[in-house]
Amino acid sequence: MPTREQSSTRHTEGDGSDVDLAQLAGGLDALDAAPDGRRRHRFDVTGVLAPLAVVVGLILLWQFACWAHLKPTYIVPTPASVASNLWSLITHGTAWEAIWVSVHRGLIGFLASIVIGTVLGALVSQVALLRKGFRPLLSAMQSLPSVAWVPFALVIFQGGPALIYAVVLLGSVPSIANGLIGGVDQTPPLLREAGTVLGAGRFELMRSVLLPAALPTYLTGLKQGWSFAWRSLMAAELVATSAQLGTGLGGLLSNGSQDSDMPTVLSAIILILLVGVVVELAVFDPIERRVLRRRGLTSSGL
Repeated sequence: MPTREQSSTRHTEGDGSDVDLAQLAGGLDALDAAPDGRRRHRFDVTGVLAPLAVVVGLILLWQFACWAHLKPTYIVPTPASVASNLWSLITHGTAWEAIWVSVHRGLIGFLASIVIGTVLGALVSQVALLRKGFRPLLSAMQSLPSVAWVPFALVIFQGGPALIYAVVLLGSVPSIANGLIGGVDQTPPLLREAGTVLGAGRFELMRSVLLPAALPTYLTGLKQGWSFAWRSLMAAELVATSAQLGTGLGGLLSNGSQDSDMPTVLSAIILILLVGVVVELAVFDPIERRVLRRRGLTSSGL
């Protein structure tokens, strides 16, 4: 497996001494390596059956509530009627179109958020003046509900597609930046001092030492950033509806609400949840397990 030694080169400082950052990067690679070099792949049956049991239990409770006539069926439709509506949305293509509209917007906004959040986090973590100015603001923005940005973006961008991406960026960037800042802050001082002694400048120190060391916390920030991006996207699509924006999952939810069509409302909620679960299981979980395993750590989940 290629290591950082292959990409690192020797640097010559102003005093004429050669600095080999590859040695330091090699140490980080050694930290990345699994302790015994063995990988165990076991199929976790309980991990599959437990969520299914919870879902089945919730559906049964839902059905019992319908049988008990706690609410009229036009307010709380039966699971069968929602399943029928969802199947109709899928077979007629409405669901796929809404998923595509929302997912491609979410991906574009999230990728832009990664670039902006990473650069901002790196700068704030390394420049004292920026840290004093931006850190409280980033924390405050992270706690602000995403839907609060929608009226602001509606006025600024007049209902165009830019308002969707603006809300996604405002919701996601603070989490990514804070994740990187937190990871850099938790880096052992010895690594930072070793990089400085070897002559690394700020950029080289960040690239070769701090970013690899901060990777687990940075990854947590990315997961949180995606969560905020997805929720921000749904909030924007739910409030800002127009022919120019198309119909995403949030628009589908809004249309069902305006028509008092509860099966469509619940179908849209199910689709939103499914997309979130698929992204979590297919993208972030494998990356997180790989990073933790390479560092000799295990997931904190049971």
